[in-house]
Formats: sequence, C-alpha cells, structure tokens
Amino acid sequence: MRLRIASWNVNSVRLRIDQVARFAAERSPDVLCLQEIKCQDGEFPAEALVEAGFPHVKIRGQKGWHGVAIASRLPIEAAPPLDLCREGHARCVSGVVAGIELHNLYIPAGGDVPDRASRKFDHKLDFYERLTAEMARRRPNAPLVLAGDLNVAPGEHDVWNHRFMSKVVSHTPVEVAAMEALQNSLGFIDLVREAAPEPAKLFSWWSYRAADFRASNRGLRLDHIWITPGLRAAAARSGASPRIHDDVRAWERPSDHAPVTIDLEV
Repeated sequence: MRLRIASWNVNSVRLRIDQVARFAAERSPDVLCLQEIKCQDGEFPAEALVEAGFPHVKIRGQKGWHGVAIASRLPIEAAPPLDLCREGHARCVSGVVAGIELHNLYIPAGGDVPDRASRKFDHKLDFYERLTAEMARRRPNAPLVLAGDLNVAPGEHDVWNHRFMSKVVSHTPVEVAAMEALQNSLGFIDLVREAAPEPAKLFSWWSYRAADFRASNRGLRLDHIWITPGLRAAAARSGASPRIHDDVRAWERPSDHAPVTIDLEV
C-alpha cells in the first residue's frame, strides 16, 4: 500500500481550507500534517476535511497562534505523547498510521536575536534539545517519521544566501548544530535532500514581502519530513520522488510555506 505523507504549514487552516482541499484532490496525500493551524480544537474545519477524504483527524489546537493537526484517510492510533514545549504551546501532535509512528511538529521560530540570552531563541534550542533526547531513546529500526515546520534551513543550499543568512535566525551555526544533533539521534534520513542533492537549491518558504516570490527567490527550506533507517526500504519500494510543491506557493491567497511530500510503500 502506498502511503503519501504531506507536511504543510498552512498559516491558518480556516483561512486556507479551500487550498488544503485542492491540494488533497490534486496531489492525493494519504496523511496531512498541518502546522500553524491557528485555531482551537472545536474551531478546526473537520467537516471540510471529511469531505476531502480525511475522516480521521487528531488536533492539538490553540487560541490565536500555533496549533498542529494530523488528518488521515486511514485510522490514527495513539502514539506516546511528547512533552517538548516548556511554554505549553500546541506545537506537537502524534499518532500511528499504518503502523508508522508519526510526530507532527511546529518548532518555535526563535525570535530575531540568535543568542540564548533571548527567551525566544533559548526556547527554540530547548525544544530541539528535548526532542533530541526523546528520539535518542527510540530504536533506529523503528518505523518513525518526523514531519513539520522545523524552522531551521540546515544546508548552504537550503537558503538563498548562505553568508548573509548565517547571521540570521533559522540558519545560524548553533541552530544548524541543534538540527544535526536531532538528525543524528536516530539516524534520520532527509529524503527530500537525497532526491535533489546539493548544490541544488531547495526552498519551502518565501516571505510575503516579495511581490513575486519566484523573481526574488529569497527562500529557505524550513519544512521537512524525515524517516528512520527502518523505513528506508519502504521509501525505496515506493518508487516516487519526495518533493516540495513550490507551485502551491503561487496559488491564490497562499501560505508562505509550500507543502512537502514523501511516499512509503508499507
């Protein structure tokens, strides 16, 4: 069975439910990991997701900001919850779909000052440290997926200008090191980057400030789907290429993030 997992920071699910439905119809994901839904649980447009073919939904909402949800064509079973956010924000929702443990994350952006003296930046690194410690307790051959807006563009070719961005929150050396520690904790595989090796530029986010995001192309790859080594064979069997759907960023009233998908044959 093919399992297509999509991750998308929708920047308000109620505002962009039509785009979510269109993406579901055109790209046929089986699981949608949504971040920054910006609504409480009871405000989530679950009926629209059912109409789009996703009868199973797990929501962790929050008033005004943050919030994450998993919508699935297949049943979502319970997964061990992760206690990652010291501020109590709704930034992680977990479930098991088709035997795969799935964690959907919206990691803090970190503010504007890349210094642990800044509460926001320290919060981001603390979140990474907690998540890394949690993953280090798992088995590398376990079928596990991390997906979401991880708010770090790790590589030189994951940002529009490496030298400039190395001093800007999202691509500073300390953040890249924190992401590398997380990736190494369980040997996570970045399928999207494997499919388009460096020096290919890969972005999943473009600021709303640009009148034409493609013309300026000042993007960052902040959105990721990683798999454990235990799912390597399932990814290879699928025969499909992981991808960033950057064309969705050009749709009417878009999110500033584009969806990312991977396929597994399970």
